[in-house]
Formats: sequence, structure tokens, C-alpha cells
Amino acid sequence: MSDSASSPTARATEVAQPLEPRLRPAAGPAPQAQVPQRRQFVSFSFYKLLPEFRRLSPQEQRALLGELPTLVRQQDPTDLLLLTYSCVGTRADVDFMFWKISFELEALQRFSAQINRLSLAGWLTTPHAFLAQSKRSTYVDKMEPAHADSRSLLVPGKKKYMFVYPFVKTRDWYRLSRPARQGVMDEHIAVGNRYPSVKLNTTYSFGFDDQEFVVAFETDAPDDFLDLVQELRETEGSRYTLRDTPIFTCVRASMETIVRQLANV
Repeated sequence: MSDSASSPTARATEVAQPLEPRLRPAAGPAPQAQVPQRRQFVSFSFYKLLPEFRRLSPQEQRALLGELPTLVRQQDPTDLLLLTYSCVGTRADVDFMFWKISFELEALQRFSAQINRLSLAGWLTTPHAFLAQSKRSTYVDKMEPAHADSRSLLVPGKKKYMFVYPFVKTRDWYRLSRPARQGVMDEHIAVGNRYPSVKLNTTYSFGFDDQEFVVAFETDAPDDFLDLVQELRETEGSRYTLRDTPIFTCVRASMETIVRQLANV
């Protein structure tokens, strides 16, 4: 997979390590207390190249599209973890997606500002964009309790395919007691654990954006993801889904590859 941009991804593991535990002041045999884990800001930004762009000369197209790979290469992964995905041929309303992750919201803004300053910006639209934050799950995976901790800090980009969608639950879900919700989630989690090839990244948008969650499933086996979603439709938890569209099928690719998909340059 030559387009997987392995260098930024490899550094992601180092960047996204949990903070080291901090010891309490020495005052007897008190147990260690961990510093609360910093949350990551997460953005999924989808872009569409205007059809009129392809009426430009090949030289103009080449010069304008060449700005994108240059900008991506300039990003510091210790400040902003940036992953690029192609949506060419999977949806009519988007061409590519930037998955942006940072501990600082301003880092996401800086990258968007850099996009806006490109000469190419006049030929791009952003049909969809979702903002969220990482957070430890409130539900317990009784089969693999470590899942809650591992999913609270994103280390993304190790799979070829990703499926992204915003998610909103019904108000009736929040009226259930916490034990009742955990019971419903036990079934949901059990189904997910039957598909180990699919990695779930759940991020939270309460108060940040229109949706409540953004879920991003990474996998090398898209057929497994299809079967997983179909099976989840039959669970009790599906009754409490208010909205889980639009759904985006994304393929991990370098910006250079995406540019070649967008135009004959």
C-alpha cells in the first residue's frame, strides 16, 4: 500500500501516547493518581472540486492542484496529525477528506486557514465537515475492558478503508436508566467484538456540532464492515438511532494519488 503515507502514521503512535502518571506528594502510602488524559480535537473535512476546474488548461490544473501535496507535506505531526482519504467514485458530493487530530483546536483552524489561502481554494467547496473530541467511553466492554481506554486516544491510519458518519440518538435513549443503557450496549458491543478486523473510533460532538457523535470505522476488509452494520440493525440499540447519515466510504491515499484522481495532471 504505497499510498498509506506511513511516515506520519508511524509518528502518530508516538504523538498520541497517554500522559505519564503523576505521583502524589509523599505523604504515606497513598496510591498513584493519574493526570486526566488530554482530549483530542477531531475534524473530518470533506472537499469537492468544482467541475468548472477541468475546463482550465492542463498547465493551470497542474499548478493549482500541486499546492495540495505541498501543503500536506508541510504539516508538523506533533502539532497536527493529518490523514488524507479519497472519496472519488464513492459519493457524488465529495472528492477527498482530511482527517485532522490535534490537542489544540487552533491547530485545526490553522490548517483550514492555509487551505483558504491557496489559489486552488476558489475551485473547492466543503459540502460536509464534522467536529468532535475524543473521550473515554461511558460504557463498559465486559469482554475486553481495556477497549474503553484504548479508544479514548486516537492512533489512526493503519487501515486502508474508513467509513465515517455522524450519529444522533433519540431523546428516549437518554431517558433510560444507566443500567438499562449498559444492558443495551452489552449486545451492541458483543456484535462489534465479533468483527475484530474493524476498528471503531468514536468521537463526541455534544455542544460542538449538530450531531452527538462522529464514528469512524477503520478496516482492511470492507465486507466485514458491511456485515457488521447489517447485524447491528437487528440489535435493540438500533431502535434508539435518530440519524446516522450521510455515510462516507473513504480510501486511504496520499495527496499525490488523490490529485491524479481529480484531474489528468
